[in-house]
Amino acid sequence: MRGLKQVARGLVLVLCSLAAASVSAQSVADIQKPFEPVSGQPGKDVVWVPTPQPTVDKMLELARVTPKDFVIDLGAGNGITVIHAAKMGATALGVEFNPDMVALARRLAKDAGVSDTATFVQGDLFEADLSKATVITLFLLPDINLQLRPKLLDLKPGTRIASNTFDMGDWEPDAKEVASPCTSYCTALSWVVPAKAAGTWQLGKQTLTLTQQYQVISGALGSTPITGGKLTGEDITFTVGSQVYTGRVTADTMTGPDWSATRSK
Repeated sequence: MRGLKQVARGLVLVLCSLAAASVSAQSVADIQKPFEPVSGQPGKDVVWVPTPQPTVDKMLELARVTPKDFVIDLGAGNGITVIHAAKMGATALGVEFNPDMVALARRLAKDAGVSDTATFVQGDLFEADLSKATVITLFLLPDINLQLRPKLLDLKPGTRIASNTFDMGDWEPDAKEVASPCTSYCTALSWVVPAKAAGTWQLGKQTLTLTQQYQVISGALGSTPITGGKLTGEDITFTVGSQVYTGRVTADTMTGPDWSATRSK
């Protein structure tokens, strides 16, 4: 009988050891399993939803991305936009709050062979330094876009912005197109940060008074209203009577082919 008890006790110990080993192996497997994001998972400011590749392509097309650009993607997620911009030859940086997503994006950039030009940082998109950007991309929500809008409008004139689906309130996009083939989140919108042209200028012997609503300008040259006023970055165009004025705006001067104006102090 004692022998049977010893055998039974031994079997129990073996079974316990096997169970512990199984749990341990499963724990190791869980730890080693690569992070896989799930569409709709919560984030700091928005839930994560993947951007369709056709929409990425259309956003970067509308933003006219070239190898000379520095692209910053706010809320980079799995890094698809940053990686594709890098594949186009641009230098691109993704800002993402979720450290697991940052690690995933870095891994995908390495797999794509662009880890030298597609980089990712863990951080708050509202606190990101955007000063080096020539292009900003985002797939956020309208209220987040509105919170970012003042910061975007203070970027260097000519900086291009592209958004997946969501707008900037009453700042109308310069371009808007639907990507294809695509079934959801297919609309790309783009803006060009306009120069600050509002104010009073001296154009020859006349006073040019301009008001500005984002990229749209209005006003008058002397007593004659201007029409068709538009800013595209530093490029300005407006019509007075039958004369069309085109030129460039800097801080205190506007210059065109045969005209110039100086901002009044």
